[in-house]
Amino acid sequence: MTSLTDILFSEVNTILTCLFLLLIIYWIATMFSGIDFDLDMDIDLDVDIEADANVDTAISAEGSNMDFNDISNAELNKEDVVGKRIQPLKWWQIVLIYFNFVGLPFMFTFTCFVFLWWFTTVLATALTYSYNNVFGFGIMIIAFVTSLFATKIFTTPFKGFFKNLNKDGDRAVDFIGRQGVLLSSISGKKMGNAELSVNGNSYSVYVKALNGETLNYQDKILIIKQSEDKNYFFVQSYNQ
Repeated sequence: MTSLTDILFSEVNTILTCLFLLLIIYWIATMFSGIDFDLDMDIDLDVDIEADANVDTAISAEGSNMDFNDISNAELNKEDVVGKRIQPLKWWQIVLIYFNFVGLPFMFTFTCFVFLWWFTTVLATALTYSYNNVFGFGIMIIAFVTSLFATKIFTTPFKGFFKNLNKDGDRAVDFIGRQGVLLSSISGKKMGNAELSVNGNSYSVYVKALNGETLNYQDKILIIKQSEDKNYFFVQSYNQ
């Protein structure tokens, strides 16, 4: 009788088993050390899209670069694109949005996906005794697709929970009415970054000029209101 170890580390299942173990190590390290290992990927998303009912969302990041961690925590809303020009997303951006890799913390969704893919593949290959043959790799590919849809179903209820938290998992801070300093120049619809200090903690947020005026690097600004999609804040110059 084949042991569980032989199945987990068979030709078909070894890669997924190792990947799942790495994710377990990641979460343990994050839990005990607070180290954030999220990958930073500069992705320019200057997007106006009106998709089907399941992808009624848009990312508007005109003139700015968002790292992957920021993208993964963005809440996307159809209201951002009403009356705007339509510019199609790339296929991989649509995949990320549709399967909740955007709208939830990326590593949370990715871990759910890998676990479901790994569990489905291991179980199916064990039941069919195909963990060491070509048929098993076929099951692995099928499980990849089915696990994406299972991940979407499983993670969707968590959107309401994460919406009330910031990207570090803490209760969201109220930035309205607070002062800050621009970390990049902004004008018109161009988005930039600003640094704020709240209760001794430093925060970096995305901002746009309230009336489209030009604001320069290191200018002092005042947070006026938050965008409807809660992705950024509108600011104006603040001179004491």
